[in-house]
Amino acid sequence: MNTVHIIGIGSPLVDCLAHVSDDFLDNIPGAKGGMELIEHKTIDAIINSCENDVVHASGGSAANTVLGLSKLGLDCSFLGKIGTDKLGEFYTHTFSGSGVNVDKFKYCDSSPTGRCLSMITPDSERTCRTYLGAAMNLSPNDIDEHDFNGCSHAHVEGYLLFNRDLTFRVLECAKNKGCTISLDLASFEVVNGNRDILDGILKDYIDYVFANDDESKAFCGSDDLIQGVSELGDYCELAVVKAGAEGSIIKHKDTVIKIEADKVKAVDTTGAGDLWLAGFLYGFFNGWALKPCGLAGSRLGAEVVQQTGTSIPDIEWDFLKEELHSLKLQHK
Repeated sequence: MNTVHIIGIGSPLVDCLAHVSDDFLDNIPGAKGGMELIEHKTIDAIINSCENDVVHASGGSAANTVLGLSKLGLDCSFLGKIGTDKLGEFYTHTFSGSGVNVDKFKYCDSSPTGRCLSMITPDSERTCRTYLGAAMNLSPNDIDEHDFNGCSHAHVEGYLLFNRDLTFRVLECAKNKGCTISLDLASFEVVNGNRDILDGILKDYIDYVFANDDESKAFCGSDDLIQGVSELGDYCELAVVKAGAEGSIIKHKDTVIKIEADKVKAVDTTGAGDLWLAGFLYGFFNGWALKPCGLAGSRLGAEVVQQTGTSIPDIEWDFLKEELHSLKLQHK
């Protein structure tokens, strides 16, 4: 195994998971399937009106990926800001208990820990409304090159782009410390809201970029996934476009391959892309060929959509790791 230490940078959020009807979602402002930022009182009001019980779990895009990588045995840290409240304690305990280094967590006394309400409709699609809370108070002044000491790779979530000064500070510090950098575009709203700077960020900072089909379309203006991965790959060494049950397309330098998705009955697609990334990056940082890397992503993505939320039971991880290594041996 290659020596690698991965640091994830993003918004540490407590996921609030609720199964809702389409009629319920029709009364929530904003597009189905996307993510929008809302205020503290608004998320409280929506949660209080939910038809079913709301379940809490650790969440956040980059955080989910890092947690998965740590469960698979890679050395990981996470950088983000949480509140000094019970949800913050819950979050820190979850990560430290999973082997993630939490020394780079930042803390905020003035705002509570952020939350992401994931509303899951009967078609298994999730629609997110997020109150960033303490996570929103992470500022460029909180970030120092020392945060990246000992790290070889930085994984950045696209939601960070809503704070451009912070994004550039993170990218500069990571690059100055010699990290390779990956960016998960995270949401079509992220792409649409930052299209004016995205080309430059990809060109100047990002080694590996990951998108889903909606984000690819927002970037290149076409439903053609090959066009999307090609245009993203013009800027980065590695580009991936994930299309859920339709699989994924990977472009690494001059090589383009298609990866099939595992066929499973989805209960909740929350975190599918994040765990896909964990599987892929696990293989990639261990020097696997592209196909088993992509298949590892498909396997973890398929596993998490059979759960409610992003938490795969601890008892499953050793078995999953064995499965991933079997995939590697089958597809050298």
